[in-house]
Amino acid sequence: MSVPGRPGPASLPAWLDPLPEAAETRAIDAWAIDSLEMPSLGLMERAGAGLARLVAEIAPDGRIAVVCGKGNNGGDGFVAARLLREQGREVEVVCTVDPDDLAGDGRQSFERLTGDSVVRSMSESPAVIVDAVLGTGATGTPTGAARDAIEAICASGAPVVAADVPSGVDASTGEASDPAVAAVATGTFHAAKPGLWIRPGKEHAGEVRVIDIGIPPGGPAISRIGLIRPAVLDLIPRRAGSSNKFVSGHVIVAGGSAGMTGAPCLAAMAAMRAGAGYVTACVPHVLWPVVEAKLLEVLSRGMPDAEGALTPDAVEPVLEAAQRAGALVLGPGLGPRAAEFARLLASRAELPMVLDADGLNAHAGDPEALRSRSHPTLLTPHEGELGRLLGVDSKSVASRRLHHVREAADRTGAVVVLKGDDTLIASPDGLVAVNRGATPALATAGTGDVLSGVLGALLAKRIDPFGAACAGVVLHALAGRHAAELQGAEGVIASDVITGLPRSLVY
Repeated sequence: MSVPGRPGPASLPAWLDPLPEAAETRAIDAWAIDSLEMPSLGLMERAGAGLARLVAEIAPDGRIAVVCGKGNNGGDGFVAARLLREQGREVEVVCTVDPDDLAGDGRQSFERLTGDSVVRSMSESPAVIVDAVLGTGATGTPTGAARDAIEAICASGAPVVAADVPSGVDASTGEASDPAVAAVATGTFHAAKPGLWIRPGKEHAGEVRVIDIGIPPGGPAISRIGLIRPAVLDLIPRRAGSSNKFVSGHVIVAGGSAGMTGAPCLAAMAAMRAGAGYVTACVPHVLWPVVEAKLLEVLSRGMPDAEGALTPDAVEPVLEAAQRAGALVLGPGLGPRAAEFARLLASRAELPMVLDADGLNAHAGDPEALRSRSHPTLLTPHEGELGRLLGVDSKSVASRRLHHVREAADRTGAVVVLKGDDTLIASPDGLVAVNRGATPALATAGTGDVLSGVLGALLAKRIDPFGAACAGVVLHALAGRHAAELQGAEGVIASDVITGLPRSLVY
């Protein structure tokens, strides 16, 4: 089976846990019901039982309101309500539709309810609310009774446990409508969905618990989105007794401008700490003495500049320095006046490249220019930089992160790393990896430059671009956590993250 508009079935790398989209979830359910002869009502019973256990854990005492919609998500809620009542809990069941309109397994689960009859609106002050209004198939802005129920849940102030996905959140994309339920926990069935790990949906999901409903592995292998496992770090070659500095990888860092000497220095040192054997920093000549004094283990070269910014005349010397290099990091601290230099160097550099910061901004509105490159390219934008590259505003990127990272990968032919707590890595063929989350400690100046250096080091080791990007993101996140353990999240600076890189290579 293939999803319209996407490549056909392909196995995810072993270090990605599949995140099935809505169409894929339906295919897996159908496979279990038809091929494995698993009764659909049995799947609903197990889903509701797992949901009831999670609710009891979140709120061991007090009244429970279970708000159920028309579809199978509502059926899961009816099962949970019945089981919680059987455990002696006070449970108010709210049905957003006339019970006569229920059908299929949802109706059977409704008819199995015991205790008080259902109501159409929620009473005040429940200890916890179960959101079983909309399921994984819901898209767009909720309307009618579903919208009314979501607004009531949001206005209640009570903690919410969501069934499979918070209502108002697109399970496949993470896009969130207004209104959308904000849960403290989500019990998701069989496997987590992309929208629970991708912002803004991730902000609505709370703690994500995967509930086993009995479907075994081996269903339709159609997922094109996966959650990165730490095992991705096994892709990184380790130094052997026969290794030398060139075998370990040579990285060129081209960047820096007046007032921004720190960025290329951070990228260069991060590349070294991530395992590169040799790093050359190519910086404006006027800044060269500062960089030379700062970087004791890094070779530095002063390049033609004008008022502290690299000029097109610097392209040839950088290319000369890169003749034996394994990767180029272009952009840290480059400054807007070096845009022409960045465009020329990116187009002419015949080696793998990481493009960051003002290297990306130099291509604003013209992402297709990067398609002409004959060597692997990694782009590392934050939302503002990706918006400028694609010609949209950053709020649009923030609300549709999966859509825009895939668009950027398609238009540039590059692997795109959209930075954030839910960093997304997209390849041009539509494959997307999602980082599980980093640490607030990385929300400080210079950590993006550190990531660029790490990615440059891994590209120089000849890891495939998608794998290098995923491994680099995980390594960077682990280093941020180690730094936070030592310094406290609020006090971490970018150089602390660099210090944490070697320790993070041994996970």
